Amino acid sequence: MTDQERLAGYIDTWWQAVNDFTELLEEIPPEQWSAPTDLAGWDVRAVASHVAHLEAVLAGAPEETVDIGSPDHVTGLMDAYTEQGVVARRDAAPDDIINEIRESATARHTQLLADPPVDGSAKPDRIFGGIGWDWQTLLRNRPLDVWMHEQDVRRAVDRPGGMDSPAAQHTADYLAESLPVVVAKRVGAPAGTSVVLEVEGSAPVAVLVDDNGRGRRIDPPENPTVTISTDRASFILLAGGRREPAAGAVTVDGDAALGARIVDTLAVTP
Repeated sequence: MTDQERLAGYIDTWWQAVNDFTELLEEIPPEQWSAPTDLAGWDVRAVASHVAHLEAVLAGAPEETVDIGSPDHVTGLMDAYTEQGVVARRDAAPDDIINEIRESATARHTQLLADPPVDGSAKPDRIFGGIGWDWQTLLRNRPLDVWMHEQDVRRAVDRPGGMDSPAAQHTADYLAESLPVVVAKRVGAPAGTSVVLEVEGSAPVAVLVDDNGRGRRIDPPENPTVTISTDRASFILLAGGRREPAAGAVTVDGDAALGARIVDTLAVTP
């Protein structure tokens, strides 16, 4: 697959994720926009505003600079940046936020189709927050971000769904790629440790810690040190650092103590 083909696939997945997200927001009555989400300090309105902010900047809107005060949930520079988009839309009507997402994403989608990126290592002309992502990183992360926030909203208003979409598959597979870092670096599993992660709906991911303490992908072995099995929704809760999944939703076979440490360290999103 060429870079252009791979990037085009990310664009298609992001575009579907935006449509799914805005369709969900349209179904939510105004009184539920204040429902708290799993993200500290953010309700449904804040999550929608965050998506509107980033999509607007990527579509060419000027950066916003507003006084965010000193909220407890803002702990770093990127938190402060994203909070500006939330505060700037604090008094916006739900329909205005939804329309902003649709209009910004449509403008950007049109741009990407008219002048598609062909080199994943090249840098976009415009990106939010001044981060130094290339096309590959930016376009791969946008479906993840939008879909994860769709799920934040769904949990907040008790409207489960969206687990079988292209963005759901993309996000689960993407987050599972962090297993080598989790096992080898964060948990510090000893050399020779093998771990298999089985997430329903995705291919198993297997990792071996080598003699240098690095985790590398391998084919699933017959007798791994640890096997972790769960459904997609529970894995997203863990890898997204949202909340604990339901009791019994995650099973660990093999070294139970090591498996529990890995499960407790699966959160990889900022």
